[in-house]
Amino acid sequence: MKVHILLVASVIGLMGFAASSYAQRGGRGGGGGGAEPLEVSSNGTGTAGSKYQDFTYGIVKELNKDAMVLTKTQYGKTQYGQDPTFKFNNKTKFIHDGKDSSLDSLHLGDKVWVDAREDKKTGDLFARKVISGVFVMQ
Repeated sequence: MKVHILLVASVIGLMGFAASSYAQRGGRGGGGGGAEPLEVSSNGTGTAGSKYQDFTYGIVKELNKDAMVLTKTQYGKTQYGQDPTFKFNNKTKFIHDGKDSSLDSLHLGDKVWVDAREDKKTGDLFARKVISGVFVMQ
């Protein structure tokens, strides 16, 4: 009898744990449709997680017309070591508050996302896109 009560109490406890876990995921399972937690939904809301997953995040430590150095870099798929230098060229695109901008919109201490490519011969990093300000999910 005691074993039966213990077994029933265990099953009820597991069901409560599973229900709370299901609720934390917004009631959606892995294949149940809807947006995944880091997915940008089609209506423009969501997180920067999937949109900028291939970018490098950091804070502008040094800045001039030819390059910038980031500190406290994190996130992103590719990491370039501590305080990487990203060079600018005529193809570098600057976006501030979701709109096309210029190098003038960047300041020391700004938080930025950088899409960069590495020159295979020299190892230099070239910024393709630098995004700062309020991140508008498009």
